[in-house]
Amino acid sequence: MNLDIFDDLFVLEMANNHLGDVERGLKIITDFSRIVRFNNVRASIKLQFRDVERFIHEDFRSRTDIRYIKKTLDTRLNKKDYARLVDAIRKSGCIPSATPFDESSVDLCVELGVQIIKLASSDINDWFLIEKIAGTRKPVIASTGGSSLKDSDDLVTFFTNRNIPLALNHCVSLYPSEDRELELNQIDFLRRRYPNHTIGFSTHEYHDWASSMLIAYAKGARCFERHIDIDYNGAPVSPYCSLPEQVDTWFKAFHKAKEMCGGSDTTKRVPPEKETQYLDGLVRGVYAKRDLPEGHVLVHERINEDVYLAIPLLKGQISCRELMSGEMLLQAVKKDQPILIDMIDSPYAYNDRLKKAIYERGLDPTPPAAGGPAKSDLRLAQG
Repeated sequence: MNLDIFDDLFVLEMANNHLGDVERGLKIITDFSRIVRFNNVRASIKLQFRDVERFIHEDFRSRTDIRYIKKTLDTRLNKKDYARLVDAIRKSGCIPSATPFDESSVDLCVELGVQIIKLASSDINDWFLIEKIAGTRKPVIASTGGSSLKDSDDLVTFFTNRNIPLALNHCVSLYPSEDRELELNQIDFLRRRYPNHTIGFSTHEYHDWASSMLIAYAKGARCFERHIDIDYNGAPVSPYCSLPEQVDTWFKAFHKAKEMCGGSDTTKRVPPEKETQYLDGLVRGVYAKRDLPEGHVLVHERINEDVYLAIPLLKGQISCRELMSGEMLLQAVKKDQPILIDMIDSPYAYNDRLKKAIYERGLDPTPPAAGGPAKSDLRLAQG
């Protein structure tokens, strides 16, 4: 499966279907796509599709006392409106995605060329809808809010068997969510249980737009979702929605998390040269404890009689890392002089790469220029 489409992807959900106002929706797309471009991130702007006439039973359409029914009726759009919004998302440089809540809406996703389908937490075990979505072969992001472990396992097995890309978002379906309710350790759980799938984080907290991003990214979340909205014509903004300036903070926290976490989590990093140079300054070099004659063999039993370890480590000098039992001196060494790699018969002396590294590390033994610190007593006897 090609999971690259989910990697470092932000899904920006237009909350409450932009209150059923196309012009409001177009302004949301314009405002947030600018923030996306400014922060150089990959983002999808997501709509919600419902075939309202079928989605709500006709006997209950007048029940405006039921919040979900009233909101669905108040925010409905027709196919032409949705087409305008999808086209605007595509032209803005973002990826159009949608959450279909019924089978007819899945067909609308296909008709409008929506690239990613979102499966809402409420539908994670709606197998009529899931099978319809799978029939499109489009990549799917599923939120796991309120789900059982069996729900998640069954969903992963279903999409894996059909070779359809699936990302799983850890989600707490509380609108809004308090910081203490985020349960970010679930990201670790999902990564361990589903190692072949991208794990994301869908969030609704409203106090802080940086902390959860830093933690979630460090734990391995690689796609992220928030509800978005704008101040527009006096309409109230839900507390779980993020305004453009807040999403800007969120994106910047992502870049900071990525910078701080660094590269691969599957291979050992290669230390930069400035780091190895710094550590070389802390490594002890090998110095003669007494006058040692040519041909003298450094053996473990007498090592403390022959040499001592001290800083600084000089260029060309062997260190505690290379000191071995059985090394023979190729020339005499005076007391307190450094023992250089060329002074000993050692495996390191015949490895050109290692020998070069030894001569490039450490402190330059050349005395300082006139007017500098006092001249060192160290003299390198190199033949």
